Amino acid sequence: MTSTGDQPIGIFDSGVGGLTVLAELRRQLPAEDFIYLGDTARLPYGNKSAGVVTRYAFENTLYLLDQGVKMVVIACNTATAGSLDRLQTHFRRSILGVIEPGAHAASEASRSGRIGVIGTTGTIASGAYEKAILNRRPGAVVHGAACPLLVPLAEEGMMDHPASGLIIRDYLQPLLLKDIDVLLLGCTHYPILRKAIAQQLVDGVRIIDSAGATAQAVREDLVRQDLLRNSMGRAGTCRFLLSDRHDHFRHLAERFLDGPVPDIELVTY
Repeated sequence: MTSTGDQPIGIFDSGVGGLTVLAELRRQLPAEDFIYLGDTARLPYGNKSAGVVTRYAFENTLYLLDQGVKMVVIACNTATAGSLDRLQTHFRRSILGVIEPGAHAASEASRSGRIGVIGTTGTIASGAYEKAILNRRPGAVVHGAACPLLVPLAEEGMMDHPASGLIIRDYLQPLLLKDIDVLLLGCTHYPILRKAIAQQLVDGVRIIDSAGATAQAVREDLVRQDLLRNSMGRAGTCRFLLSDRHDHFRHLAERFLDGPVPDIELVTY
């Protein structure tokens, strides 16, 4: 099927983290329609094997394509690291991930080239961010740290809980000893905890997440394919699909999207 500009953009993540990417996409592309798929029945992805995550990514992509999307955005670092190349090879649609845009933003932002990356166990183990940063900035020194407890904290909406600060401090201390000047949030859930993360950083360390850079990459791809929707004054819409009930999804979605969220559909696939 030939894609057209009037078709929606599909986005998937394991849960609520992709909302940070969706919010930036809606800001930069206000006329576009979106379908957001949160695979809440199978979260988190970060502690699962690469083969399992790849299977989930294929199933999510197939489901979104069946909904008639013109493009798929993988708003999950773990799935991007393990699956993007295979998905791009397999499907006749544009499929974009969050790692390359995030690596580009971090490489540009760092003065010293000493960059810290935090992410899920799967993302850090893949070395995907280190590879992407070094491709763009060969002299960089990249230090990664797996932070497996941060996704559950974000999913539970524990942005201001004292326990979150203690856990984040424990994760970040080794990185801060490396004299980094940029901390890349290598998981789309982590901007939910951005305030708590910032409170643990020393002066001069800049936080970078991939949402803004990913939205820019999506826009550029749509323009290249002549698939950018003609706004004509209309505001885009968004459907929210979850594979299981999620107690905090609506609250977090309304917080990040600055407005009410329409009915959330439970789907099986």
